[in-house]
Amino acid sequence: MNGFPEVRLRRLRKTAQLRKMLDIPLPGPERFIWPTFVVSGKGRCEPINSMPEQNRLSIDRLLKTADNIANAGIGGILLFGVADTGKKDNPGTNAFSAKGTVQKAIREIKREIPELLIFTDVCLCAYTSHGHCGPLDSNGDVDNDKANAVLAKVAVSHAEAGADCVAPSAMMDGQVREIRKALDKSGFDQTLLMSYSTKFASAMYGPFRDAENSAPGKGDRKGYQASYGNQRLALRESQLDEAEGADILMVKPSLFYLDMLAKLREQTDLPIAAYNVSGEYSMLIAAAERGWGDLKGMVKESTIALSRAGTDIIISYWASRYKEIFRM
Repeated sequence: MNGFPEVRLRRLRKTAQLRKMLDIPLPGPERFIWPTFVVSGKGRCEPINSMPEQNRLSIDRLLKTADNIANAGIGGILLFGVADTGKKDNPGTNAFSAKGTVQKAIREIKREIPELLIFTDVCLCAYTSHGHCGPLDSNGDVDNDKANAVLAKVAVSHAEAGADCVAPSAMMDGQVREIRKALDKSGFDQTLLMSYSTKFASAMYGPFRDAENSAPGKGDRKGYQASYGNQRLALRESQLDEAEGADILMVKPSLFYLDMLAKLREQTDLPIAAYNVSGEYSMLIAAAERGWGDLKGMVKESTIALSRAGTDIIISYWASRYKEIFRM
């Protein structure tokens, strides 16, 4: 009995109850992190045209949304600062200001919603005048080591404000080591470090750069973000970050990189996060709006794919719509 007609696999998926019993479940809200954009001022809720249902929020508006996020059981939020144009410079110094918008937002959220986990993006592209992820040298190249020094200051400023986890995304060599060292030296040895350890130079970041006004003025980021054509080198990025002290590793983007998630899962016992990025979010919405697929069905299927590949934590804009997508 090793084949048809004795073996009939349809028996195992005949009814909805059987499928529910045997399938892996959709991840619960506690496994999601909602990425969001915080701006200066008050009363600001600016819709992001390329990311429907997502907004840039001032701190007072963010507090109301974050409260809803916490009540929905979402695991945490990931904060991105949107710097005012006049406050940008070559090294991105406003990124580590104690009076910065992200730092203020962390303090306010922790005061009002202390149980909500706060993750913070540690990068400089939104704060530099040129839009790259570190200061430029005299040749116009990103200075890796000077960038690390600034990134460490940013991470410490976030920890001082009360962040539970800092998440460096600049893809500088040695950034995890320098940040971990700075955190420990400053007394924040309990602050988690989630590294954007395998972050690709992807075409899927367009809506995000629109939201954060962080596109590079000249050139691109292919010299420091991972190439999607070199799997081995991309995996080495995560291996090195683990050795340097990362607590959580990340693959970004996610849906085009399920093979990377699966291979990384085989190589590490650290928790793995997948960033379901802006382009992946918006393309499903665009397809649904054109009648080319059912939105809820596509989101659920893609989310299961992330779990199946070995993802522990899902960073996704769908988190703010969890009840709408996953519970109805």
